[in-house]
Amino acid sequence: MAINEENQSDTTSEGFTRREMLGFAGSASAAFFGAPLLLGVVPNANADWGFSKSSIFKTDMSEIEGISVVDASSFRRCKEEFGDYIYLAPEKLGGGTHANDLGGGKTLGWISYWNYGDTCPISHHLAAYPSSDPYKSFEFVNSTQGGENIMIYGLDTKLKERGLLDKYGQGNHLYRVHYDGQSMNLIEDIAETTGIGLGVHVTIFPDAKGFASADGQKDICAFFDRPALTEKTQVIQAFRADWIGSEQNGALADNWLKGGTLRLTRLIKPKETGKFELEGINGNKIDWEMVPMGEDLVEKGELPGGDNLRKLTGLDAVVHHPNNRYASLVIRMLSSSIIIDKSTWEPICVLHNPEGSPGNLPIKKVSSSPDVWECDFDDIKCVGHEAGFSPDGNHYTMMNNIQQNNMAVFDTSDTDPRKWNKITYVKDPAWIGEFPSPFHLCFSMDGSKMFVSILYPKPQNSACAVVDTKTWKIIKKFVNIGPDCQTMSVSYDGKYVFQIFSGFQRLSAGVFVFRQDTLEPLGFMPNFGGHHDCVIIPTKNEHLRNSRCTTL
Repeated sequence: MAINEENQSDTTSEGFTRREMLGFAGSASAAFFGAPLLLGVVPNANADWGFSKSSIFKTDMSEIEGISVVDASSFRRCKEEFGDYIYLAPEKLGGGTHANDLGGGKTLGWISYWNYGDTCPISHHLAAYPSSDPYKSFEFVNSTQGGENIMIYGLDTKLKERGLLDKYGQGNHLYRVHYDGQSMNLIEDIAETTGIGLGVHVTIFPDAKGFASADGQKDICAFFDRPALTEKTQVIQAFRADWIGSEQNGALADNWLKGGTLRLTRLIKPKETGKFELEGINGNKIDWEMVPMGEDLVEKGELPGGDNLRKLTGLDAVVHHPNNRYASLVIRMLSSSIIIDKSTWEPICVLHNPEGSPGNLPIKKVSSSPDVWECDFDDIKCVGHEAGFSPDGNHYTMMNNIQQNNMAVFDTSDTDPRKWNKITYVKDPAWIGEFPSPFHLCFSMDGSKMFVSILYPKPQNSACAVVDTKTWKIIKKFVNIGPDCQTMSVSYDGKYVFQIFSGFQRLSAGVFVFRQDTLEPLGFMPNFGGHHDCVIIPTKNEHLRNSRCTTL
């Protein structure tokens, strides 16, 4: 009963509309719901879920508004000498992580989490601490996604029926890994140590003294310290976000769209056990992740979830202001960011990104023991995704997606976040409707340019846009790079941008390279294993301003 990818109508080859087919899912259990998705009957062109709108979304080759467009598919292997950098990338469904020596042209080291008893390791996102000599030693933290997410890719997998997604395959690990100059070694499962299992983004503190992680299926984020190699990690603070919709008994979409209250709760470690109780699937509000541009599947009731579905906010990332005092908790369902003061560990304000909405909202404390804060929203005009701060900390941007397709830009130069204001939006005439969509971002070393990955639906090739940060206008686009462009890394000498593409875990994968100074395209590098993220190991704390710390 698979959808005919060449058919642009809303009717399957069997005569059912997509909405009729998905009606099965609205009342079915999570186990039954898996079948339609495995057959590809998903209404959105969601990258990972096997549904295609390739006949609808054409690659934009025009040079509208004077934007230079480069067809990356015309390039072949990059032959540039990059210098001595270590390029770290997780394999996602491959179950491990590789460190590539860009100078030596070989794999420096790798690790596979299957070997440590994880029966479904979805090696998702990572971040690395600075090392003065990464060839001798470096340390990184690697999240693994919830094991049930293996079911959304259309794979004819028997992992679930064979019990491999039970206790040891539930995922949401935070693996702490050390490279000792010869091999990678798993030194700690931070989820097991602390009781907090999180499966999405990981970001290092700007002072390199710890890291943050989050999980949008649980709406939980936590801040962790960085112990010595022989010691165990401790939780500094942890928070849960919940949504209380104004229309709780109406249509599911109205639960968010018609406004409500965002609640942030400080989580307290149980004294009896000395550990939180949030490992594995504990704390999940939805059984599967919201894939990129898949937030509306929640609003339509097309994601399996329990009684807490209406409370979902999509808190799945934390990014840090370069001054290390403030951190942003990224809220996807509300296209918003809670700004936390790390000197007091209390929220200061909420940045609201949609065009036509107020940009800076107050958040107030409503109770103690545990501490709870609330922020009211009149409405939610669109969902959002990734976000980040410029290297100098003077600007913050976050994607608006699906209902709107742009990037809100805030002036964050004031020392008081309550005075951070929306000043403009990054837009592209091609960003109409759901796709193509701005996805991930990073900045050049000098901060003069912002690089944005542009997601097209499977199986189309994605793109990368270059934004002038003086005007916040797109000045160049590299199109037809490869399917599923994800995060980017920049070399710390100011020369190169590495745009990874993971092929939706099924298609081609690689890295497209261009100059960050001249914007000259250089060609492709191999990327074995469908890597989903990438980090160049920093060699000093200052590099974190352009690493997996301030941006996603």
